[in-house]
Amino acid sequence: MSFDGVFTHAIINELSDQLISGRISKIHQPYANEVVLVIRSQGKNHKLLLSAHPSYARIQLTKMVYGNPETPPNFLMMLRKYLDGAILGTIQQVENDRIIHLSFTKRNELGDLQNILLIVELMGRHSTIVLINQETGKIYDAIKHVGSSQNTYRSLLPGAEYVSPPNKNQLNPFTASKEKVFEILSKAEELSGSFLQQQFQGLGRDTAEELAFRLIQQPNNKIPVWTSFWADIQLRPLPTLTQTERKEFFTPVPFETLSGEKTTYDTLSQLLDVFYSGKAEKDRVKQQGGELIRKIENELKKNHSKLGKLKKTLADTENAEFYRRNGELLTTFMTQVPKGAEIVTLDNYYEENQPIDIKLNPAFSPNQNAQKYFQKYQKLKNAVRVVQAQLEQTQLEILYLESVLSQLELATPMDISLIREELLNEGYIKKQRQNKQKKQQQSKPESFISSEGDTILVGRNNLQNDQLTLKTAKKTDYWLHAKDIPGSHVIIKNSAPSEKTLYEAAVLAAYFSKFRLSAQIPVDYVQVKHVHKPNGAKPGYVIYENQKTLFVTPSEEDVERLKRESV
Repeated sequence: MSFDGVFTHAIINELSDQLISGRISKIHQPYANEVVLVIRSQGKNHKLLLSAHPSYARIQLTKMVYGNPETPPNFLMMLRKYLDGAILGTIQQVENDRIIHLSFTKRNELGDLQNILLIVELMGRHSTIVLINQETGKIYDAIKHVGSSQNTYRSLLPGAEYVSPPNKNQLNPFTASKEKVFEILSKAEELSGSFLQQQFQGLGRDTAEELAFRLIQQPNNKIPVWTSFWADIQLRPLPTLTQTERKEFFTPVPFETLSGEKTTYDTLSQLLDVFYSGKAEKDRVKQQGGELIRKIENELKKNHSKLGKLKKTLADTENAEFYRRNGELLTTFMTQVPKGAEIVTLDNYYEENQPIDIKLNPAFSPNQNAQKYFQKYQKLKNAVRVVQAQLEQTQLEILYLESVLSQLELATPMDISLIREELLNEGYIKKQRQNKQKKQQQSKPESFISSEGDTILVGRNNLQNDQLTLKTAKKTDYWLHAKDIPGSHVIIKNSAPSEKTLYEAAVLAAYFSKFRLSAQIPVDYVQVKHVHKPNGAKPGYVIYENQKTLFVTPSEEDVERLKRESV
């Protein structure tokens, strides 16, 4: 289901019950299109998320953790100026549209009471958030500025008068009279979802098809079915997540037209957190980490190319004996080598005097040709040591870059800055000039609890991996890592974990690795005292011995269960 006018109606009812008369204590703008208002109400702090994201626009209470930009955006500064400490008076939906008005009151510097309106328009790529003076209708600021050259109908700029989006003059299904509804339904040649969408305001396709299905099922009881449907959404919501074969759907009540596994939640906001957590997080990571991913992929491409060339060079060094043999044969039978010849046939005393053809440079003397073969032999012999060292270094470089790429795939937006800092320290990206350097937030591994109560820590980037294994863990704790696969370091805070705890930790090690979607992934485990970091090694790289191996198939359900245990 899309975040249509019907779902907006349901969420507004839920938010009103929890937030009305609450006071704003903090305001954040973690991302370009999203604002979080921390509202103190009914003895608790609530995080109200207002999102004008082009794909995930919504309004809800959230428990997601957000980071903040180093420099507050201008819109955030304006929100703080007018709304910090303000009291929330009402939350109202405009008819059954996806437009929400949040009205606030606050005293200015002179002690006069100000009425301020925060308008949230959930209109797909046209979604926006606008702060206006309720008495004058003038715009203080908008999260997206839209000038007259972009939109001839209205401007969303500071100082302009706020104009509502155009109204389609459709009926509000929540307030339409039974007589009017009966009249509309009766004249329908074919009662379908598209027909209902044309007649009534705010119906998304899924909602319209569900309502049409229920009405068709009971053609002689259309008005009772109609009334019951809207009463359930307004008075008896049952937030439902339905997993079909194609995708997930969130609905305010269970929809009969959606077949699949259904999960219900206590609140609509909780439902939205579950639905959007992965999708919105991945989108933010893609936006913030896209540059890093492209950089790492380019570095990997260059290193794989370098590796291929080094392997070819190393293969050539295996022919070094060929050049030594030719040089010695030419030296031994030099009197039999005619001057100016391009090839000579000599007895190979290394292979029972079998005749062998040796190519010559006709411009060189027999002795010079012999010396050229010896020089080539010596060059290849010396190259073995250099090429072997470069080969090992390149393989380690590829392993490191693959580990960073794997971490970016599972990173949260808050992890991106830490991974960026790591790549900056390693010289993969250039340091940008900044007027003010913000203190880096302390990197902490993710914590899980096993079924038997043991703490399991998982590093989410290479800096965390080093910190976790080399400093945080005790020598008697157990360390796990996917075998020969880029991934996270995992620590069990127990010197004698049970087999079940070892298995659960192995599942985490496999899940937070490059091959998380594979089956029967090998995971090594050993006590921390057997894990060592070579001098000069890249972040996250260690060597170990005395390990044992488990084979596990990770699943997101197992990871979520272990995560819930830690809450």
